[in-house]
Amino acid sequence: MLMLGIETSCDETAAALVDETRAIRADVVLSQLDAHRPFGGIVPEIAARSHLDHLDGLVAEAMRRAGVGFGDLSGVAATGGPGLIGGLIVGVMTAKAIAAVHGLPFVAVNHLEGHALTARLTDDVAFPFLLLLVSGGHCQLLVVEGVGRYKRLGTTVDDAAGEAFDKGAKLLGLDYPGGPAVERAAANGDAARLSLPRPMVGRPLPDFSFSGLKTALRQEVAGLAVAGALRAADRNDLAAALQAAIADCLADRTARATEIVRASHPHLHTLVIAGGVAANAGIRERLRAVAAQAGLRLVVPPPRLCTDNAAMIAWAGLERLRLGSTDGLDFAPRPRWPLDPAAPKAIGAGVKA
Repeated sequence: MLMLGIETSCDETAAALVDETRAIRADVVLSQLDAHRPFGGIVPEIAARSHLDHLDGLVAEAMRRAGVGFGDLSGVAATGGPGLIGGLIVGVMTAKAIAAVHGLPFVAVNHLEGHALTARLTDDVAFPFLLLLVSGGHCQLLVVEGVGRYKRLGTTVDDAAGEAFDKGAKLLGLDYPGGPAVERAAANGDAARLSLPRPMVGRPLPDFSFSGLKTALRQEVAGLAVAGALRAADRNDLAAALQAAIADCLADRTARATEIVRASHPHLHTLVIAGGVAANAGIRERLRAVAAQAGLRLVVPPPRLCTDNAAMIAWAGLERLRLGSTDGLDFAPRPRWPLDPAAPKAIGAGVKA
């Protein structure tokens, strides 16, 4: 089986081909960072227009690199949500057109499921496993029981960890995207010099909160800035403190989730970290210690498969196709699409609605 995957949910336009042996036959990603950098964040209209301009060419390039034609495909998968609706429409409509013209099955993939199943592409991880999904827009702990079977243990009550990195970088006057910029600055800083809060740490339910951390960082920046600017040493120390605080929160909440999950899933042996924040080396090492303490194997996909890509969409589509799960050409893209629709909304302070 050979699957074409298309990813257009945010600011990367991507196409990839993956087969059932878990071989990535082609993986093409076009970043829009330069287009969005002047605005310090993603502009949805710019993103959608860029997807429209470049997606056809990227699909053709992926097919060329893999040395295959549309007749060799078993199906076409595209991110159907969650994400920016303009970009989702571009990707879904392109995939539908290819499927219709060539008589192929169409699979609409939940972007979060793409991240969740990446560990099965890279490391053939068996179900069930514990997943920390941590990115710019999402911060969740879930038990992955099978394809399409997710039980959420905790989520953020306000902002995601990746957003805290991005907004923190902006407060510090660092480059966009914020995650890599904070990590680079933190490498030259002293995290112990400045004290930042660890929201939710120690709470009984494994939820997250990062809004207050951003507020505390802003107050520290205001106290250290001279004539509106930070000294390089202060900036590096603040970056290190921010990264350490986020890592501590992720580690504590994940450790709590491992305690909870033991009762219901005694045969769970693997902790998976997925999403863009998983590319942060310091956070990976912090969570490695959590996994070791819990007696779990830690699996983190390589950085290029932690950030948005189409290989994960192709693989998730292939997993669904093998189970006979396809979608009609009347599928409508979904800007919101929870992995566990039955999970109650976290409303704050570790309390669930």
